[in-house]
Amino acid sequence: MTLEVDRNVETVSIAAPFITSVMQIEPGWIDYNGHLNMAYYNVLFDRAIDQMWIELGIGPDYLKTRGGSTFTAECHVRYLREVHLGDPVRVHVYLIAADEKRIHTFEELRHADEGWLSATSENMGMHVDMSVRKVAPFPPDIQARVDRVAAAHRALPKPEGIGRSVAMPSKRG
Repeated sequence: MTLEVDRNVETVSIAAPFITSVMQIEPGWIDYNGHLNMAYYNVLFDRAIDQMWIELGIGPDYLKTRGGSTFTAECHVRYLREVHLGDPVRVHVYLIAADEKRIHTFEELRHADEGWLSATSENMGMHVDMSVRKVAPFPPDIQARVDRVAAAHRALPKPEGIGRSVAMPSKRG
């Protein structure tokens, strides 16, 4: 599914879910266990959000021209299958919900060629007025754009793992 988003004069297509360009694992990200170090999963997820934010009109140009940005307030990552040096990856981003100040996203890191799921990241982002560095409402045009994308993404099947918390597995008798 692709949603047409009006960004002033131009129209931008945002897929539901949003799928990033192919990203590569960098050699310095591999740890002594021979796989991607946990910190760099977050780098990949962050780069994915940056790609989607540019399409939504809230990327680096938004900061420069309108003084707004987003900060991550909460993040929960699940590591499901190792990725290694040489594995091409993409991130599928779901905009789960949004209100006037927050964006709830869920990302899936997938092998770009084979499609298998490596990790997920669930995040709560906050819109920030950078002139005072405080949480503030989105401008109306941005809010309308975010709402349209969130509505399109809500029409998709809910990805497995949303709302999970860290806890010990229950013992079965």
